[in-house]
Amino acid sequence: MLLLLVVHLVAALIAPALVRLWGRRAFWALAAAPASAAVWALSWTGRVQDGHGPVQSVRWIPALGLELTFRLDTLSWLMTLVVGGVGALVLVYCAGYFSVAAQGLGRFGGVFLAFAGAMLGLVTSDDMILLFVFWELTTVTSYLLIGHYTDRKASRRAAMQAIVITTAGGLAMLVGVVLLGEAAGTYRLSEVVAHPPGGAATTVAIGCLLAGAATKSALIPFHFWLPAAMAAPTPVSAYLHAAAMVKAGVYLVARFAPAFSQHELWRWTVVVLGCGTLLLGGYRALRQHDLKLVLAFGTVSQLGLITLLVGLGTQATALAGLAMLGAHAMFKATLFLVVGVVDAATGTRDLRRLSGVGRELPLTALAGALGTASMIGLPPFAGYVAKEAGLEGIEHLEQGALGVVVLVSVAIGSVLTVAYGLRLWWGAFATKSAVVPESALVADAVATQQDGAVSPGTTSQAATQPDAEPAAISRPSLLLVWPAMVLAVLGLAVALLPHLGEDLLAPYAETFTVGEPGHLALWAGLTPTFVLTLGILAAGAALFVVRERVERWQVAAYRGPEADRVYRRFMRRLDDVAADVTGTTQRGSLPLYLGLVLLVFVIGTAWALLAGTRWPDRVTAFDKPAQVAFGAAAIVSAILATRARRRLKAVILLGIGGYAVAGLFLLHGAPDLALTQVLVETVTLVVFVLAMRRLPPYFSDRPLAASRWVRLAVALAVGLTVAGIALAVPGARVHAPVTEHFADEAVTWGGGNNIVNVTLVDIRAWDTMGEISVLLVAATGVASLVFLSRRGGAIFRAQDASDDRAVWGGPDPMGPLRRGVDQVRLDAVSTDREWLRAGHTLAPQRRSVVFEVVVRLLFHTMIVYSAFLLFSGHNAPGGGFAAGLVTGIALIVRYLAGGRYELGEAAPVQPGALLGTGLFLSAGVGLVAMMLGGTVLESRIIDLHVPVIGDVHLVTSLFFDVGVYLVVIGLVLDILRSLGAELDRRAESGEDEPFGDAERPDAGLAELGSTEPPARSTADGGAP
Repeated sequence: MLLLLVVHLVAALIAPALVRLWGRRAFWALAAAPASAAVWALSWTGRVQDGHGPVQSVRWIPALGLELTFRLDTLSWLMTLVVGGVGALVLVYCAGYFSVAAQGLGRFGGVFLAFAGAMLGLVTSDDMILLFVFWELTTVTSYLLIGHYTDRKASRRAAMQAIVITTAGGLAMLVGVVLLGEAAGTYRLSEVVAHPPGGAATTVAIGCLLAGAATKSALIPFHFWLPAAMAAPTPVSAYLHAAAMVKAGVYLVARFAPAFSQHELWRWTVVVLGCGTLLLGGYRALRQHDLKLVLAFGTVSQLGLITLLVGLGTQATALAGLAMLGAHAMFKATLFLVVGVVDAATGTRDLRRLSGVGRELPLTALAGALGTASMIGLPPFAGYVAKEAGLEGIEHLEQGALGVVVLVSVAIGSVLTVAYGLRLWWGAFATKSAVVPESALVADAVATQQDGAVSPGTTSQAATQPDAEPAAISRPSLLLVWPAMVLAVLGLAVALLPHLGEDLLAPYAETFTVGEPGHLALWAGLTPTFVLTLGILAAGAALFVVRERVERWQVAAYRGPEADRVYRRFMRRLDDVAADVTGTTQRGSLPLYLGLVLLVFVIGTAWALLAGTRWPDRVTAFDKPAQVAFGAAAIVSAILATRARRRLKAVILLGIGGYAVAGLFLLHGAPDLALTQVLVETVTLVVFVLAMRRLPPYFSDRPLAASRWVRLAVALAVGLTVAGIALAVPGARVHAPVTEHFADEAVTWGGGNNIVNVTLVDIRAWDTMGEISVLLVAATGVASLVFLSRRGGAIFRAQDASDDRAVWGGPDPMGPLRRGVDQVRLDAVSTDREWLRAGHTLAPQRRSVVFEVVVRLLFHTMIVYSAFLLFSGHNAPGGGFAAGLVTGIALIVRYLAGGRYELGEAAPVQPGALLGTGLFLSAGVGLVAMMLGGTVLESRIIDLHVPVIGDVHLVTSLFFDVGVYLVVIGLVLDILRSLGAELDRRAESGEDEPFGDAERPDAGLAELGSTEPPARSTADGGAP
């Protein structure tokens, strides 16, 4: 099963390339992926029927009890056939449906296969957490499929509506899964169903699970997203809304029904949702003019019926429910594909414009007739067999008045199905005496045709005219017809073997303990059920005959509040509320945001500390006098930073505080932390300076006495709170610390003596994986602030520099003093001596020979030192993070000494390549460990004897550390390219204002032309 998911994933990834290579013919090859799932399920038919279906389990994260567990039983076997078989035929249909010039087919094919793989994983998962993951994957991929036509507002709106509704249901379902798993003591789905828990938590879980099913399967009151989703291409409708996505909610109900169908909340919820959806969908289908909308509301109605049958909880209705699930997939997919053929042949889906289509397209009409006959329940079709079994099972419900309500609802809903089914086929294929002229219709935004045209509206009231010309009919490719014909014939073939179907589906029905076993039969005698069926067919036919009168009555009748309109109004009000809340709380002041966060932290934590904390009896102020010196330096620098008015001064003071903290780390025997702190402070200082080139040198021109004291108060409060936590937490411990055995584990399992490094790359490797992912996101965020329109990919090399433009040029106050020296240089014989490869690109006043020489001497030494830190970090201070920072600092000094062209010479590589390679390498180490039979990110120790070199002690976590090393270098390089090189280029090219001296952090007051800083008030400590 896991292999099938990999096949779908690989097919989804290569789909864009195949479509580019083969065009529409690539869909034939892509159809092999879902077809393989159907063939695989068929190969297990006998063993699944005997109750010995395959079970596959792969340990994922044992510490959290997470496993990739899959299981094939009768229910998942049927769903796999539906997902795989219908999916393969729809992909073949796509080869003829889309035009040669259609855009985005590669993306469409990839997303379609990703959705099919997610559905396959959903129906075979035997772990509730894994089921939820696949559930959400279907939500995301269905959003992309529904919104395939990105240039159409209707498609985008429908996709957004679908994902909002189904995501909300998915979150409710997640709550139910967690509650149910905790109540049962296991998340294994088969065990929960076999031994269902009880209690209040289970009751809440049932409600949450049914809420998720209702949103996914478009049950009331969430039914409105499905008709709106008809804005998707017809293949999407045929697959998602007939055979796959909407069946996910039905599958969820069917999966948990054996365990909870006798629960009161379950029973009443299923009856209300099922009956209400069945009736509402059928009623709404009667007054639609767009063929796809007729099918959409009919699908809503049928989903209510299937949910009702599988959720009632008796053996007979469960058997009928599974039979109806399979029959519905065949006939509804058939009808959607047929409507697509009609749309392609006539350019419209409005049944008032169609006439004579059946005479011109007889095969299409035949496929539509077979599908319609199965949908309305005519013998001998699968829909008839399933509906007969359902009516028989409902008649024998022993639930008093509730059973009567269900039977009446199903009977009325079936009458409506017959009526709108006949109206569908008549509207699509009949030869009519009068049609509505095209000029009388208003274009409707929900239409989506292969050629991009828009079908006429479905809601406008227009009279038919005998002399009006119907829509012109062309003959589409037979490739569009035979997938629908295959499904239609299957609906007939399986009905001719009802006993085989009963034998295959009976194992699922036997999991219920209530009611007598049901049966599937073409002829069970002259029973009350058969008489009721005849009455349903007659009433439905009569309703079709008086269709025009019914339509006029529906138009005149009060419709009540429509769910779609209620949803849109609610979303508008929600947007208004969100805008008001945002306008009130988001003032655009980062200090305000940070201050509020810190105040909430102080208030919440300080209250707990003061209320019930046991403080230590004795506190040691310090161990060494040096600690007092470093602590005092950190305190003084922090206080001065809050009072600083000049930005550069504040940054330097913050750096002093950071270096002081590094000294404290060193005194406490943590050289790794001290080294990392020093390196981080250095890089941070440079980043601040680069960013401040675009900021005024002073924070504000206004007196800031009051705000300074507020900032100082908040800082003191936070500091005291953190200090209190540090004092209280050791005394509050009730369990042994997790680090108790780290020293031994680092050597035994991690193969290293540096506990800090082994912890990062082995013991807590998952944490490190998350941290480097955050670094990658941070790099992307920094770049997005600079590259507003598009990400620049140019690497500035020295040979590309213009001769008439000097980097970091501008006013040269010392120029007159240098003119004599410059003339001597011009008269002297050139020695072609360059300490840096791009040093000549700098403006003369920005060059420093001493700095260039020092950088020339130290750069390679720093690179070698970083390599030493990387490879020795497993047993000595260092590691990938520290080594990456050292390399980053080496690149920084190259940039500061020679400008952006020197940076390009030092690192002629894209930062994204380093970031991606590093993350891929770190993740790949974890996957390799799992493929070798271990757990994710598990280290392997390899001891080798290499001639000449000697004994080599290699731990595979080194490659993880190399990934961290590359990510850190990529981050620093990305910041230098964004805040350094790109801002330099913009200033020189005139895109931004050039760096004025007033914006240079290193500009002295004498160079600024004004020796006075912004005015200070008396309250701010200055002269009045």
